Amino acid sequence: MGNAPSAATAMLETAADAGVELCFANPGTTEMPLVAALDQVPRIRAVLGLFEGVCTGAADGYARMTGRPALTLLHLGPGFANGIANLHNARRARSAVVNLIGDQASWHRAADAPLTSDIESLARPVSAWVKTAKSAQDLAADLAEAIGVATGPPGRVASYVIPADFQAESAGGSARVETVAAPPVPSDRVEAAATRLRAAGAAGLILLGGAGLTAASQRAAARAAAATGARLRVETFPAVWERGGALPAIDRLAYFPEQAREDLAPSDAVVLAGAIPPVAFFGYPGQPSQLAPEGSVVSLATPDEAVETALLALADALGAKSGPEVARAPLPDAPTGPLQSVSVGAALARCLPEGAVVMDESATSGLPFYGMSTGAAPHTLLSLTGGAIGQGLPVATGAAIACPDRKVIAFQADGSGAYTLQSLWTQAREGLDVVTLLCSNRAYRILQVELARAGIAEPGPQARSLTQLDGPALDWVSLAKGFGVPGQRVETAEELVAALPRALAEPGPQLIEMMIG
Repeated sequence: MGNAPSAATAMLETAADAGVELCFANPGTTEMPLVAALDQVPRIRAVLGLFEGVCTGAADGYARMTGRPALTLLHLGPGFANGIANLHNARRARSAVVNLIGDQASWHRAADAPLTSDIESLARPVSAWVKTAKSAQDLAADLAEAIGVATGPPGRVASYVIPADFQAESAGGSARVETVAAPPVPSDRVEAAATRLRAAGAAGLILLGGAGLTAASQRAAARAAAATGARLRVETFPAVWERGGALPAIDRLAYFPEQAREDLAPSDAVVLAGAIPPVAFFGYPGQPSQLAPEGSVVSLATPDEAVETALLALADALGAKSGPEVARAPLPDAPTGPLQSVSVGAALARCLPEGAVVMDESATSGLPFYGMSTGAAPHTLLSLTGGAIGQGLPVATGAAIACPDRKVIAFQADGSGAYTLQSLWTQAREGLDVVTLLCSNRAYRILQVELARAGIAEPGPQARSLTQLDGPALDWVSLAKGFGVPGQRVETAEELVAALPRALAEPGPQLIEMMIG
């Protein structure tokens, strides 16, 4: 047994054999055997995050762009708790993430040391699979099971709690990971959706989400819509959305429930393709939770089914032999004057390089970009799937590691960026091609909007202070420099139009702080 690998090494060999290549880590004392094992399994690249929320968010971004899981390595319950918000987002994005969480040595748990906690209870709300190791001999097989669950369509979060002593003990070899493919959609469900769309005509709507937002899925959906006169919409916060070029220009479902309900109101049939039934993001007095008209929702394909194949079958069932001609929308003119949300959207749409990945956590400042970028170069858009802010910079970090040949743009609001600005350090350390466009309006603007929506037209001094970020103002150029990322500040549209192409042409991370009025 003296030459047998450690259980930690057997675990990592299991992961590497299954195609896992990356571990986002913020380890502590109870993970030292796993840290040492990473040198024994060089097929897995270790990336350090200065905060666990960076690790979990980066794993989400990596999974979105590759369809494969990354590992996270986290320290006990408090370390895992620091990463929960972005695991909530990863769960909503249906991303494949496997968390390795070190725990106290099995013989030490009864001592109730200061860092001891009920890790499984923390993990269950954000995980599809949770388990605590019972022995060193179980580690490889348990991890194989976790990876199998995480990679099952459409992607899930799995969390494995591993006592420190089990990691260090000798164990057998690696275990085999069993994977499953997305199940096909039954033909009778395809025909039922086609029947409803034929009957609805122009009162039909196809709502796309998940795998319904691949390029092939969107083209198939456009064929189906053209055959019946139905409209197309995209779920409000898509995980991965292919856009631009010759793809159809499709609007997102509005964030505010009044606007979404108004948009959906004429629909006799709302066909879900990879999306779930739309609901209001928050409950507002006197307003229903459901956004679609009663009785209108029809499920074509759930997120864990073969959505793209179902959309192709739907278009064929409707007799749609070819898609509609898509005229590429013109790009906006180069903006001038003071920096506003509209000028930021125009500048970004004009400068997007082909194949760019845009992680959008711009909040209120980014809304004009969507309409302005339908004619932009082909690009992939990622968004804030679960609403837990602080996702943008970590997801951009993971996406850049996943796609080293593509430029990644973190389109980032200042308030949410402050949650996980440690991501900049990882970007600098790894030399990642991420350009952060920092929308600096020095406010939680969405909270100011929500105060007005709640009928508070004149908030008092304490309410105002909780929505403002100008006392003192965040100096993002200095913050970026402190983390090793070159930065600059722009105050006019002309300055942004000049600065953005230069930043996109530079290798490695860059930050542009945009002073939005």
